[in-house]
Amino acid sequence: MKMLRDQSGFTLIELVLIIVILGILAIVAIPKFVSISAEANAAALQGVTGGMSSAMSTNYAIRKANITKGSAVANCTDVSATLSGGVPTGYTVTSLVIAADATVSCTVTQTSTSSTGTFVGIGTL
Repeated sequence: MKMLRDQSGFTLIELVLIIVILGILAIVAIPKFVSISAEANAAALQGVTGGMSSAMSTNYAIRKANITKGSAVANCTDVSATLSGGVPTGYTVTSLVIAADATVSCTVTQTSTSSTGTFVGIGTL
């Protein structure tokens, strides 16, 4: 019987080395992904508060130009009437009364992280 010596494949040592290298890469990469997740949540909150502030400003300008257009705003929670889709899911707006033609700092909370941001609420009749 003749044995073939031209067998191909990986040795056990090579496989163990690959597993060790992958483990080291995972240990280094996991903290970076966690950091990216926190940064993404913070950026999402900034985007939502920016959109709310913009919606309030646009609504105020529309309402001043024509009282029959836009939405009346007397509370921070009225921002949902100025946004086309309402307040995004996962965010809550703190109730705070706004007088006509006055501005207040409204607080929005990201429910998944309990992070808060602010936007400018502008009252309209």
